[in-house]
Amino acid sequence: MAIPVIKVEDVVKDFTLHNAHTLKDRLVWTLTGRGDQLSSQFRALDHVSFEVERGDSIGLIGFNGSGKSTMLKLISGVMQPSEGNVFYRGRMAGLIEVGAGFHPDLTGRENVFLNGAILGMTKEEIDAAFDAIVAFSEIEDFIDTEVKFYSSGMFLRLAFSVAVHTKPEIFLVDEILAVGDEPFQHKCIARIREMQDGGCSLVIVSHDLGMIEQLCNRGILLDHGHLQVDGTAEEAVRALRGE
Repeated sequence: MAIPVIKVEDVVKDFTLHNAHTLKDRLVWTLTGRGDQLSSQFRALDHVSFEVERGDSIGLIGFNGSGKSTMLKLISGVMQPSEGNVFYRGRMAGLIEVGAGFHPDLTGRENVFLNGAILGMTKEEIDAAFDAIVAFSEIEDFIDTEVKFYSSGMFLRLAFSVAVHTKPEIFLVDEILAVGDEPFQHKCIARIREMQDGGCSLVIVSHDLGMIEQLCNRGILLDHGHLQVDGTAEEAVRALRGE
């Protein structure tokens, strides 16, 4: 029996929402007998379980507020679940937020080494891959410029290039391909297909249902934190469309 590369076990994620944001508001609410309303709980994910096998390409879909981006952050380790467990096996890389892991006051060159190290590469591995990373990103002329002067598209190019050159076994993507221009999107998708052919597991969050059907063999539909469908990408997309 194959051991899953990602295992999500009965996961719950709660957030505390603060209804009074200033000290004055909190004091007024307390003095007027509304102290118990200063904060409230919001459940973003409600007892969700699924597994990802090696080579699976999973599309996490759902309307805004369904919990799909929260789930991706739990898988990546950016967040921890309130209840339940998330396990993974293998080198993981991802594009959860544009520029995540980049320091604005460092140059692109320095950030390649910083981000590569965060993603688990050794200095020797980064040295060996550096020229290929820069070439793929197509920002050679700006590699020694501080990244605080980069556009969001330049961030994306460099972040994606570093991530794919870590040779991940699990690759996470959250809507980030929508930031780049169309030629670079095609280039990213082509590289993702190469990674899939090599056995990399993919988990992608996107509102682009056509991309989900194109790239994914499985689809997971979330609705207000509940898992509604875990089937083929086409089945999940049809359910989201109400078909």
